[in-house]
Amino acid sequence: MAPSSVRAMNRIDRLYALAEELRAAGPRGRTARQLAARFEVSVRTIERDLSALGQAGVPLATKQGRTGGYSVDRAMSLPPLNFTPREAMAVAVALSRSDHVLFARDSRTALQKIVAAMPQRDLDEARTAAAKVRLLVQPTPDPDGEIAEQIWRAVRDNQVLRVQYTDVGGVETVREIEPQHVVVGPNGSYLTAWCHLRQDDRVFRMDRITKAERTATLPQRPPAPDELHVDGYETKLPDAALRPEDLFPTPT
Repeated sequence: MAPSSVRAMNRIDRLYALAEELRAAGPRGRTARQLAARFEVSVRTIERDLSALGQAGVPLATKQGRTGGYSVDRAMSLPPLNFTPREAMAVAVALSRSDHVLFARDSRTALQKIVAAMPQRDLDEARTAAAKVRLLVQPTPDPDGEIAEQIWRAVRDNQVLRVQYTDVGGVETVREIEPQHVVVGPNGSYLTAWCHLRQDDRVFRMDRITKAERTATLPQRPPAPDELHVDGYETKLPDAALRPEDLFPTPT
Protein backbone atom coordinates (compact mmCIF):
# COMPACT_ATOMS: atom_id res chain seq x y z
CA MET A 1 0.00 0.00 0.00
CA ALA A 2 1.38 3.44 -0.87
CA PRO A 3 2.33 5.74 2.02
CA SER A 4 -0.44 8.24 2.66
CA SER A 5 2.02 11.16 2.58
CA VAL A 6 2.97 10.34 -1.05
CA ARG A 7 -0.54 9.48 -2.15
CA ALA A 8 -1.92 12.73 -0.69
CA MET A 9 0.68 14.97 -2.40
CA ASN A 10 -1.05 17.58 -4.56
CA ARG A 11 0.25 18.54 -7.98
CA ILE A 12 1.94 21.79 -6.93
CA ASP A 13 3.91 19.96 -4.21
CA ARG A 14 4.76 17.19 -6.68
CA LEU A 15 6.06 19.65 -9.29
CA TYR A 16 8.35 21.25 -6.72
CA ALA A 17 9.52 17.88 -5.43
CA LEU A 18 10.05 16.68 -9.01
CA ALA A 19 12.34 19.62 -9.78
CA GLU A 20 14.29 18.97 -6.57
CA GLU A 21 14.58 15.25 -7.39
CA LEU A 22 16.07 16.03 -10.81
CA ARG A 23 18.40 18.68 -9.45
CA ALA A 24 19.67 16.31 -6.76
CA ALA A 25 20.20 13.57 -9.36
CA GLY A 26 22.77 15.75 -11.14
CA PRO A 27 23.89 14.96 -14.68
CA ARG A 28 22.82 11.30 -14.34
CA GLY A 29 19.21 12.42 -14.31
CA ARG A 30 16.17 10.20 -13.92
CA THR A 31 13.98 8.38 -16.42
CA ALA A 32 10.24 9.04 -16.55
CA ARG A 33 9.68 5.49 -15.31
CA GLN A 34 11.96 6.06 -12.29
CA LEU A 35 10.17 9.29 -11.47
CA ALA A 36 6.77 7.65 -11.82
CA ALA A 37 7.82 4.93 -9.35
CA ARG A 38 9.28 7.51 -6.96
CA PHE A 39 6.08 9.61 -6.83
CA GLU A 40 3.69 6.67 -7.31
CA VAL A 41 1.91 8.09 -10.34
CA SER A 42 1.75 7.03 -13.97
CA VAL A 43 4.49 7.70 -16.51
CA ARG A 44 1.99 9.79 -18.45
CA THR A 45 1.39 11.97 -15.38
CA ILE A 46 5.13 12.47 -14.95
CA GLU A 47 5.51 13.44 -18.60
CA ARG A 48 2.75 16.04 -18.20
CA ASP A 49 4.46 17.36 -15.07
CA LEU A 50 7.82 17.60 -16.85
CA SER A 51 6.15 19.49 -19.69
CA ALA A 52 4.65 21.92 -17.15
CA LEU A 53 8.06 22.44 -15.52
CA GLY A 54 9.62 23.16 -18.90
CA GLN A 55 6.91 25.70 -19.72
CA ALA A 56 7.50 27.34 -16.34
CA GLY A 57 11.15 27.91 -17.22
CA VAL A 58 12.86 25.04 -15.40
CA PRO A 59 15.96 24.23 -17.52
CA LEU A 60 15.25 20.58 -18.29
CA ALA A 61 17.69 18.58 -20.39
CA THR A 62 16.87 15.27 -22.04
CA LYS A 63 19.18 12.45 -23.11
CA GLN A 64 18.06 9.87 -25.64
CA GLY A 65 18.84 6.17 -25.64
CA ARG A 66 18.57 3.25 -23.23
CA THR A 67 20.21 5.22 -20.40
CA GLY A 68 18.46 8.44 -21.33
CA GLY A 69 16.29 10.52 -19.09
CA TYR A 70 15.72 13.98 -17.69
CA SER A 71 18.02 16.25 -15.73
CA VAL A 72 18.24 19.85 -14.51
CA ASP A 73 21.28 22.05 -15.01
CA ARG A 74 22.39 22.93 -11.47
CA ALA A 75 24.32 26.00 -12.61
CA MET A 76 21.13 27.50 -14.06
CA SER A 77 18.92 26.75 -11.07
CA LEU A 78 20.89 27.22 -7.87
CA PRO A 79 18.79 28.77 -5.09
CA PRO A 80 20.21 31.99 -3.60
CA LEU A 81 21.05 30.22 -0.31
CA ASN A 82 24.07 27.95 -0.13
CA PHE A 83 25.74 25.78 2.51
CA THR A 84 29.38 25.28 3.40
CA PRO A 85 30.69 21.69 3.37
CA ARG A 86 30.80 21.68 7.22
CA GLU A 87 27.21 22.98 7.44
CA ALA A 88 25.99 20.32 5.02
CA MET A 89 27.83 17.60 6.95
CA ALA A 90 26.33 18.84 10.25
CA VAL A 91 22.81 18.71 8.82
CA ALA A 92 23.42 15.24 7.36
CA VAL A 93 24.65 13.99 10.75
CA ALA A 94 21.67 15.54 12.56
CA LEU A 95 19.13 14.07 10.13
CA SER A 96 20.82 10.66 10.23
CA ARG A 97 20.38 10.40 14.00
CA SER A 98 16.68 9.63 13.60
CA ASP A 99 14.89 7.63 10.94
CA HIS A 100 11.51 8.05 12.63
CA VAL A 101 8.69 7.09 10.30
CA LEU A 102 7.01 10.47 10.81
CA PHE A 103 9.99 12.46 9.57
CA ALA A 104 11.96 10.12 7.28
CA ARG A 105 10.52 11.39 3.99
CA ASP A 106 10.75 15.07 4.96
CA SER A 107 14.31 14.61 6.21
CA ARG A 108 15.23 13.11 2.86
CA THR A 109 13.71 15.93 0.81
CA ALA A 110 15.23 18.58 3.12
CA LEU A 111 18.70 17.11 2.60
CA GLN A 112 18.03 16.84 -1.13
CA LYS A 113 17.43 20.59 -1.29
CA ILE A 114 20.72 21.27 0.47
CA VAL A 115 22.63 18.89 -1.80
CA ALA A 116 20.99 20.33 -4.90
CA ALA A 117 22.07 23.85 -3.95
CA MET A 118 25.75 23.03 -3.46
CA PRO A 119 28.55 23.39 -6.01
CA GLN A 120 30.04 20.01 -6.86
CA ARG A 121 33.41 20.71 -5.20
CA ASP A 122 31.77 21.66 -1.88
CA LEU A 123 29.46 18.65 -2.11
CA ASP A 124 32.43 16.32 -2.65
CA GLU A 125 34.18 17.83 0.38
CA ALA A 126 31.07 17.38 2.53
CA ARG A 127 30.72 13.74 1.44
CA THR A 128 34.39 13.04 2.18
CA ALA A 129 34.04 14.53 5.67
CA ALA A 130 30.74 12.74 6.38
CA ALA A 131 32.33 9.42 5.37
CA LYS A 132 34.61 9.76 8.42
CA VAL A 133 31.70 10.01 10.90
CA ARG A 134 29.93 7.01 12.44
CA LEU A 135 26.75 7.12 14.53
CA LEU A 136 25.87 4.48 17.09
CA VAL A 137 22.10 4.00 17.05
CA GLN A 138 19.92 1.50 18.85
CA PRO A 139 17.32 -0.15 16.61
CA THR A 140 13.81 0.65 17.88
CA PRO A 141 10.37 -0.57 16.78
CA ASP A 142 8.64 1.79 14.37
CA PRO A 143 4.90 2.43 14.50
CA ASP A 144 2.80 1.75 11.42
CA GLY A 145 3.27 4.63 8.97
CA GLU A 146 -0.41 5.37 8.39
CA ILE A 147 -1.20 5.17 12.11
CA ALA A 148 1.72 7.48 12.92
CA GLU A 149 0.47 10.00 10.37
CA GLN A 150 -3.04 9.89 11.85
CA ILE A 151 -1.57 10.43 15.32
CA TRP A 152 0.55 13.33 14.14
CA ARG A 153 -2.41 15.11 12.57
CA ALA A 154 -4.38 14.74 15.79
CA VAL A 155 -1.45 16.16 17.79
CA ARG A 156 -1.09 19.05 15.37
CA ASP A 157 -4.81 19.85 15.18
CA ASN A 158 -5.66 19.16 18.84
CA GLN A 159 -8.22 16.47 17.95
CA VAL A 160 -9.51 13.52 19.95
CA LEU A 161 -8.41 10.07 18.78
CA ARG A 162 -10.02 6.69 19.31
CA VAL A 163 -7.19 4.19 19.56
CA GLN A 164 -6.83 0.46 19.93
CA TYR A 165 -3.90 -0.16 22.28
CA THR A 166 -2.09 -3.28 23.44
CA ASP A 167 -0.21 -2.82 26.70
CA VAL A 168 3.00 -4.55 27.81
CA GLY A 169 0.96 -7.43 29.26
CA GLY A 170 -0.84 -8.06 25.96
CA VAL A 171 -4.16 -6.60 27.18
CA GLU A 172 -5.99 -4.77 24.40
CA THR A 173 -8.22 -1.76 25.09
CA VAL A 174 -10.12 0.77 23.00
CA ARG A 175 -10.15 4.29 24.37
CA GLU A 176 -10.49 7.95 23.42
CA ILE A 177 -7.45 10.11 24.05
CA GLU A 178 -6.39 13.73 23.57
CA PRO A 179 -2.84 13.65 22.10
CA GLN A 180 -0.36 16.20 23.46
CA HIS A 181 3.20 15.39 22.38
CA VAL A 182 5.04 12.93 20.17
CA VAL A 183 8.08 11.85 22.18
CA VAL A 184 11.03 10.43 20.21
CA GLY A 185 13.42 8.60 22.53
CA PRO A 186 16.34 6.17 22.37
CA ASN A 187 14.09 3.14 23.01
CA GLY A 188 11.19 4.01 20.72
CA SER A 189 8.56 6.67 20.13
CA TYR A 190 5.72 7.50 22.47
CA LEU A 191 2.55 9.56 22.59
CA THR A 192 1.57 11.53 25.66
CA ALA A 193 -2.17 12.08 25.93
CA TRP A 194 -5.09 12.74 28.27
CA CYS A 195 -7.01 9.46 28.48
CA HIS A 196 -10.80 9.70 28.76
CA LEU A 197 -10.97 6.13 30.08
CA ARG A 198 -8.50 6.71 32.95
CA GLN A 199 -9.24 10.45 33.34
CA ASP A 200 -5.53 11.05 33.64
CA ASP A 201 -2.38 11.70 31.65
CA ARG A 202 -0.99 8.57 30.03
CA VAL A 203 2.00 7.62 27.88
CA PHE A 204 1.40 5.20 24.97
CA ARG A 205 4.14 3.45 23.03
CA MET A 206 3.30 4.24 19.43
CA ASP A 207 4.19 0.83 17.99
CA ARG A 208 1.56 -0.69 20.32
CA ILE A 209 -1.22 1.46 18.88
CA THR A 210 -2.78 -0.89 16.33
CA LYS A 211 -5.58 1.40 15.18
CA ALA A 212 -6.20 5.15 15.35
CA GLU A 213 -9.06 7.24 14.02
CA ARG A 214 -10.12 10.80 14.61
CA THR A 215 -13.47 11.43 16.29
CA ALA A 216 -15.95 14.29 16.48
CA THR A 217 -15.57 14.41 20.28
CA LEU A 218 -14.47 17.81 21.56
CA PRO A 219 -11.36 17.96 23.75
CA GLN A 220 -12.20 17.94 27.46
CA ARG A 221 -8.83 19.08 28.72
CA PRO A 222 -6.65 22.00 27.59
CA PRO A 223 -3.20 21.16 26.19
CA ALA A 224 -0.73 20.44 28.97
CA PRO A 225 1.36 23.56 29.68
CA ASP A 226 4.21 21.66 31.37
CA GLU A 227 7.06 20.08 29.48
CA LEU A 228 7.74 16.37 29.72
CA HIS A 229 10.17 15.28 32.46
CA VAL A 230 11.69 11.78 32.45
CA ASP A 231 14.26 10.78 35.05
CA GLY A 232 17.70 10.30 33.56
CA TYR A 233 16.91 12.18 30.33
CA GLU A 234 17.06 15.73 29.07
CA THR A 235 14.23 17.05 26.92
CA LYS A 236 15.22 18.82 23.72
CA LEU A 237 12.79 21.11 21.93
CA PRO A 238 13.14 21.01 18.12
CA ASP A 239 11.28 24.30 17.72
CA ALA A 240 14.35 26.04 19.21
CA ALA A 241 16.21 25.16 16.00
CA LEU A 242 13.62 27.17 14.06
CA ARG A 243 14.25 30.30 16.14
CA PRO A 244 17.84 31.31 15.28
CA GLU A 245 17.05 34.89 16.31
CA ASP A 246 17.01 33.69 19.94
CA LEU A 247 20.73 32.97 19.69
CA PHE A 248 21.48 36.70 19.48
CA PRO A 249 20.83 39.38 22.10
CA THR A 250 17.90 41.69 21.47
CA PRO A 251 19.21 45.20 20.70
CA THR A 252 18.23 47.79 23.27
